[in-house]
Order: sequence, then C-alpha cells, then structure tokens
Amino acid sequence: MVKYIALLRGINVSGRNKIAMPQLRAAFEQKGFTEVMTYINSGNVLFSSDIQEKKRLIDICEALILEHFDLNISVAIVAVDELAETLIHAPEWWDQTEETVHYAIFMIPPMTITEVLEIVGEVKPEYEKIAHHGEVIFWSAPRKTFNKARWSKIASTAVNHHVTIRNANTVKKLLAMSK
Repeated sequence: MVKYIALLRGINVSGRNKIAMPQLRAAFEQKGFTEVMTYINSGNVLFSSDIQEKKRLIDICEALILEHFDLNISVAIVAVDELAETLIHAPEWWDQTEETVHYAIFMIPPMTITEVLEIVGEVKPEYEKIAHHGEVIFWSAPRKTFNKARWSKIASTAVNHHVTIRNANTVKKLLAMSK
C-alpha cells in the first residue's frame, strides 16, 4: 500500500464547487481506498491504495467526484514519500517568517513546472521568491507587497486550471497527518 494525498482544485471557494468533507471521505472509501482522512474544507484527502500509477489514481478520483458530486474537479496526486522528499529540498527562505506568505504550487498533469515557469514568467525579485523541487514550486512573497508580486496573479494566467495551491501550513500538516 502506498500513502497518497489528493489535492482537489477549486472546491469550496467563494461558495462554488461545494463538497462536504465527510461525504468526500465516504466517496473515497466506497471506491476502495483505505486510511482515508480529509483535512480542512479545501479538498485535501489522505488515503492509501495499491494502485501505483498516478494518472490512473487521478482518473479514478476525478470520476468519483463527478459521480458523487456532479462536479468536474481537477486533482493532483502526490505520494506521501515524494512530498516528504520535496519538503526536505524546500528552500531555506520558504516558511520562515510571519510577514511573508508561503505557498506550494502543485502541478496537475499534464502541466509541467517548465510550462508554468514559462507562462507565469520571471519573478519580481524585489517582491517574491520561487524555487522548485520535484513537481512542486515553492513561492513566497511579503504580505505588504503581495499584490505587486507577479506570481500573485497566477489565477489570471493560462495555468490557473492546471495547478492547485496550498499554503505552507497546510502542506506541513498533511505530511504530519500521514505519519
């Protein structure tokens, strides 16, 4: 069994794409996944499965969301071991100060980090920092100048529907819950 985290994109945001976490957990369990847990309302599902192909897991998760909730929701899948490895390689500046927001940007296949970097563009170094490892981009920006950061506008770019974003606290909590 491999432990995974499913990161659902764009649920329970501004009253749209509403999914209750107890029903989401039940849908994953009905599909045969084990050790299913959810964390906060933003669509974070921890689960175990014998399936090792991420594309197959994504297809299963997206289909069960459509079947149970009648929503077309994109899903990123990350193996817990991969996330742990990725966080070991997080840059030193990521998640270090309260005055700065820290996000992890997860790719939803077939989107790649290279494509995201090309589409969103270079950082404005006076306002933000990015780095990446594996399939995750680490991004930080001071709260005071957040709106001046190029990457704060990621939602208005062509990559918006091909990534899902979590703050550093959520990412670290998901990893802790998986132990």
